[in-house]
Order: sequence, then structure tokens, then C-alpha cells
Amino acid sequence: MRGFSDLVYGAYERHLTRSLPQERLPRHVGVMLDGNRRWAKRRGHDTETGHRAGADNIEPLLGWCEEVGVEVVTLWLLSTDNLNRPAQELQPLLTIIEGVVADLAAARRWRINAVGALDLLPHDTAVRLKDAADATRDVGGLVVNIAVGYGGRREIADAVRSLLQEHAAKGTSIEQLAEILDVDHIAEHLYTKGQPDPDLVIRTSGEQRIGGFLLWQSTHSEFYFCEAYWPDFRRVDFLRAMRAYAERERRFGA
Repeated sequence: MRGFSDLVYGAYERHLTRSLPQERLPRHVGVMLDGNRRWAKRRGHDTETGHRAGADNIEPLLGWCEEVGVEVVTLWLLSTDNLNRPAQELQPLLTIIEGVVADLAAARRWRINAVGALDLLPHDTAVRLKDAADATRDVGGLVVNIAVGYGGRREIADAVRSLLQEHAAKGTSIEQLAEILDVDHIAEHLYTKGQPDPDLVIRTSGEQRIGGFLLWQSTHSEFYFCEAYWPDFRRVDFLRAMRAYAERERRFGA
């Protein structure tokens, strides 16, 4: 029976792929990888098993993104709020994140970019994220933003702080800065500076809220909420998200 089901899904995936209009697909996709703990609990596993199952699904996702021509993917792996979890849960999760990031960098297939308040992370984790970014700086493939210790409000605060420090170094007064300040000045100091804003944000697990993910950048993004927990998110779910995006008429706030 499973073999027949696989054949049906395979045929359906091929149909979805052929029907996608390449000119209407997103350049930048943000993904909120949600539901690892609930996936584990439903199966009687511990939380660490759920996080490992979620980590195993990251590389397939990046392959699916490459197949349809996505240029940038932002993966939210750990929020600033998550850093307050009990140490017995947080430490294994950080170890899993470090491992998956190291594996992605070792593949030399994607350009890794660490996104988040690295100063809030344990030293070893921050170093490993920076090392992965440095090791793939010359890779020309898909850009993969790894959002760890990330919070949208913190990002905006960090951007404003960086902007103020930059102008203080130039001798610009607060009054002068207030005269010229606009949204582009702040955007130039975001973690994702120089990248296109996300066209599409996907959240798994059935939750329908953004929870602080890319608050500034997602102003004009389209959102797709999927019922599947992240470890169960399949290629067919990804293709459905692409189809839904392609069928929408983007208004960019109008």
C-alpha cells in the first residue's frame, strides 16, 4: 500500500512542478520550522528526537528551493525567547543546530549567513556559525540565512544601534541624523542587508502568526501556513506553497 501511495504522490509532485509558472515564483523564502516538539510528543519521543528529525529535513528543503530557482532562504531555527528554555532542552538543541550548520557548510553547495544576535549565544555556538559563514563565503549557490538567537524586535533595535554608532563615528549630530533618517538607512543595518526582502514566508505546524520573524522585511511578504509539523513537511507541501504563492496577486500594501 505504501508503494502505491508513493507512486501517487510522485505523480502529483510532477504535476505540481510542471504547473508552476517560473516567472511568478519567489526569490526569497522565509521558513518558520515549527512543530518539532509536538511532532515528538505525538509519537512518544523526547524533545531532542523531534529536533533531530527537524534538522534532517533542512537539506531536502534547500534542494527543493534550488529546483524552483529560489535565491535566498531564511531558516528560523531558534528565537531569542527560545534561549530562555531549560538548559537540559536548550543545550541539545544548540548542539543539533551546530551540527546541521557544519554539515551544510561542508557540502560547499550553499552560502551560509548567520542571522541573529550572536552575542546572546554561547561562545562555541556563535563561533561555529561564524566559521560556517566564513567557509562558504565564496560559494555561489543558494544563500541560506541561519536565524539563531533571532528576534524581529531585537534585529530592529540592533539596526538602529548600528546606525547611531556609524553616524556618531562620522561626527553626525542627533539633530542632523533626524533630518535625513529614512527607512532605507535602517534597512542598510539589518541582519539581511543587501538581500531582497522575503517574497514568501512559510510556517509549519498550523500556527497562524509570525511570532516576530523578519518583522521589518516581511511587510509585503505573502504568508503560507501549513498544517504539517516541520519534520513531516514534504516536497509536495513545499510545491503547494509555491503554487499558492504563484496564484496570488501581490499588492505590496496597496
